[in-house]
Amino acid sequence: MSKLWQARFFRTANHLRDLPRLNVPEIAFVGRSNAGKSSAINTLCNQKNLAYASRTPGRTQHINFFSIGGAHVAQHRHDPVDENKVELFLVDLPGYGYAQISGTAKEHWQKLLSDYLITRPQLSGLILVMDSRHPFQPLDVSLLEWFAVTGKPIHCLLTKADKLNRRESSEALKQVDTILRSYIDENGHPFPFSAQLFSSTKRTGLKEATAFILNLAGQPENTDPV
Repeated sequence: MSKLWQARFFRTANHLRDLPRLNVPEIAFVGRSNAGKSSAINTLCNQKNLAYASRTPGRTQHINFFSIGGAHVAQHRHDPVDENKVELFLVDLPGYGYAQISGTAKEHWQKLLSDYLITRPQLSGLILVMDSRHPFQPLDVSLLEWFAVTGKPIHCLLTKADKLNRRESSEALKQVDTILRSYIDENGHPFPFSAQLFSSTKRTGLKEATAFILNLAGQPENTDPV
């Protein structure tokens, strides 16, 4: 049983002052609004409606925190979480590239997102969610290059892999790996970038993604998700 199955909604933040004050690792998920980010979070946490997928992509403008630890799988989903036992947060960041919101609201949303990603000390790494059929759209590349300066790991989750056959899946992953390896720092060292295939429908890549997230947060587990 995966530790991520303990996930509970913890808090929504619309300003930096609203962020949790707990000093625990945070793993953030970000991606285009139609890349399957909410579905990936729900699948990893073995819940149907933990991360909300709006019918109008790009409307979510807040940062949503889901706690791991302080609750048990068997408990009611709305039972309170013991903050003293929270071990890490999964963080659902606003989707980008499809937002139909006003200019002022969009500016606030973009600043909140950028300030969180660059200044948040608890942030251990980023999960960049991309549709495996259309990886590295311009905004994905921009985010990758912009966040790379933090030196923190980026793991690309190539979603909707069930839409590809075996050859197409292999080629998609090879293409993404090649692009990621092309990024090196000023000393010629590769950035901590990685990628994998994932399917919420078929649960493809679930074990690999879970292990990566927990290891990144310093919370490895010996049991496998089923």
